[in-house]
Amino acid sequence: MTVSDRWLLPDGVEDILPPLAGRIESLRRDVMDTCQRWGYQLVIPPLIEYLESLFTGTGHDLELQTFKLTDQLTGRMMGVRADMTPQAARIDAHTLRQEGVTRLCYAGHVLNTRPQHMLTGRTPIQAGCELFGSGSEAADLEVISLMLETLRVSGLPRVHLDLAHVAIYESLIGDADFDTGTESAIFDAMRRKSVPELNELLGDCAADSAGGRLRELAAITGGMDALAQAREVLKGASATVTGALDQLERVAAMLNRDFPEVGVGFDFCELRGYNYHTGLVFAAYSPGHGDAVAKGGRYDAIGGDFGRARPATGFSLDVRALVALGERAGRQSGAIWAPASEDPALAGVIAGLRMTETVVQALPEDAEVDPRQRGCDRALVRQGDQWVVETL
Repeated sequence: MTVSDRWLLPDGVEDILPPLAGRIESLRRDVMDTCQRWGYQLVIPPLIEYLESLFTGTGHDLELQTFKLTDQLTGRMMGVRADMTPQAARIDAHTLRQEGVTRLCYAGHVLNTRPQHMLTGRTPIQAGCELFGSGSEAADLEVISLMLETLRVSGLPRVHLDLAHVAIYESLIGDADFDTGTESAIFDAMRRKSVPELNELLGDCAADSAGGRLRELAAITGGMDALAQAREVLKGASATVTGALDQLERVAAMLNRDFPEVGVGFDFCELRGYNYHTGLVFAAYSPGHGDAVAKGGRYDAIGGDFGRARPATGFSLDVRALVALGERAGRQSGAIWAPASEDPALAGVIAGLRMTETVVQALPEDAEVDPRQRGCDRALVRQGDQWVVETL
């Protein structure tokens, strides 16, 4: 390795420098403040845990995204968290063990073995909320509403929300009774929204069969008209499917009422997190950005693996991505430049100003520095026997 190579960072890993770091931290604080105003309590899970805990109930996808290492104290395998949701579930089920509804929020770096998509790195700053102890539709609506509120705080000019329900796919694929290989190919094609592949895989299925319904459903997306089309395609399906469609319609109606500025639609191919989601799922998009800016859903099964089964729903987002996409104005309050001086009166003035302002005091080496290059728009200057603030 050459001297110059020592400063290289791995692909997908980056330093976050001023002023971007300040904007990210400002949004992180505002997102957490918003969540706490809704009654969600902040938790700070550890960066690493034993693999058994990190992967509980999450399926194979998260395992592929997790960096693994050996604990030098015990010899057990550990992982660097790639998602904080399982950690929140562990805290609720095993650590807090509260009765009734528990609301938790969190924010911090996660590490992925590969970028989630081409526009992101491997070290997202994940923020999110999880609601435990309620399987009600009201809980689902609260979490979706809070997610939309955090996107509003982030300054996204336009948001589109897609709703889906994993019970629809789960019921149809179960009724179809395909062999394991075919089922895996169908799932992969559905997740990638590849209608031609699904037509090839399911082309021989009758229209009123489970396979035929899956084939037709994959081509349906859009607003309330798409839900009506889905009802037509799924006519005669199980009560589970009908109940899921009814729930989607009710939740969409309430969101259209409460958030008329948000476009609400349906994506019946949305199978993100299918391995652990158990009900209503949702994803928010910003026009021009291909991947979801925030996503979540119901996952009632995870807590049981920690010894305490609890209904749960929640969402997560990438703070770094939201800063890049949003039109939120940064906090440009400026700073005050103070000269290098041992005057006790100046020290007192600086201490008072620092209660509400940012004050940068020069050191002897700063004699030739332009204060504006240090983010200062004002300066302390001596007038007679007093120090006063003047605009630069």
